[in-house]
Amino acid sequence: MKDVTAPLYEVSDLAALEFDPFLREALQGEPVVRIRLPHGAPGGCWLATRHDAVRFVTSDPRFSRDIVGRPLPSMNRYLIPLDRAVSFVDPPDHTRVRSVVSLAFNRSGVAALRPRAQAVLDQLLDSMVAVGPPADLVQHVTSPFPMHVIGAVLGVPEADQPRLRTWADAVLTRAKDETQVERAQQAKEEARAFFLELARERRLQPQDDLISELVAAVESGKIEEEELLALATLMALNGWHAVRNHTSNMVYCLLTDDSLKGRLRSDPHAVPAAVEELLRWIPHKHGVGQARIATEDVEVGGVLVRRGEAVYVSYVAANWDERCYPEPHRIDIDRDGPPHLAFGHGPHHCVAPLLARMEGELLLTALLTRLPDLRLATAPKTVPWQKDVLIRGPVALPVTW
Repeated sequence: MKDVTAPLYEVSDLAALEFDPFLREALQGEPVVRIRLPHGAPGGCWLATRHDAVRFVTSDPRFSRDIVGRPLPSMNRYLIPLDRAVSFVDPPDHTRVRSVVSLAFNRSGVAALRPRAQAVLDQLLDSMVAVGPPADLVQHVTSPFPMHVIGAVLGVPEADQPRLRTWADAVLTRAKDETQVERAQQAKEEARAFFLELARERRLQPQDDLISELVAAVESGKIEEEELLALATLMALNGWHAVRNHTSNMVYCLLTDDSLKGRLRSDPHAVPAAVEELLRWIPHKHGVGQARIATEDVEVGGVLVRRGEAVYVSYVAANWDERCYPEPHRIDIDRDGPPHLAFGHGPHHCVAPLLARMEGELLLTALLTRLPDLRLATAPKTVPWQKDVLIRGPVALPVTW
């Protein structure tokens, strides 16, 4: 198919949590639209935006994530995960690899971690309050909190956690030039080497952490060492970066929406529902992630996708599909509708949604309880936002109380 008329989807940084105008327009068209992307192989690809189309593409086995080495149109200049990452594996191998971490992130595993996470959060808030207002909530709380949590899960020593932040900032970005590509690739290799050494240590002295469990899975033949390294790197970097920005965005919404704040102050039990609605509403991701390849001709919402063609999905667009969520631009914690897709859908959905939800619920509850007069210490329009990142979020959140 010729793509000379297909629009180029080239993401630019948006103001605060502005919804992507390209996605807004695409939602008014067919369930799957033809687009071009700025990097990778020339030619076009497909983008699914509607809720039902996104669910279909992400769950139908005729769409493969085995894309390493394929020349594809791309939003970014390089593939984010390591080549052996679970992101690029189809079932049954995908199921095999994910199964070794499922217990750590199921309901009982997350419930067991909750008291420890609460203690970390309380300590961070104590430190911020001791410093006094105004203070940067990102620096004091929303950045260190998820790093402590994912570090505890994986077994990363606290002294090494700043290195994870540095690597995440280098890898989880839209590389603007080859220098940034090289920096990101170097960070990926350094993270791989770090987890290789940590795995060797755990092989000699196992501990009560996920790295030790992954090492045991390698020893028993369930997974390969390269799969361990790719899985650990992905969970560590994304488990900090995504949750830092998700929770920072939630707090920004709380402090700029008097109705939302008033509702939660009067009804603390509504916090979990608020977290769900904010996960739906916040346009957290810039652009699109990894492609899927049609392994045969497939019709999606009346559109024929040919074998070998690349299909991307937008969870952000699907979460604003007015066919499922009337007045999608409005935050409504009493909203009815299908579950949001902020954590993805199908076999490749996020491995730790319960953990991310817990962190959001703990944070909002703690702020509303301990700092009921918390407010921005600057005008909302002056809050600085990160540039060229994959998961959007503020650089800083100056607050007072």
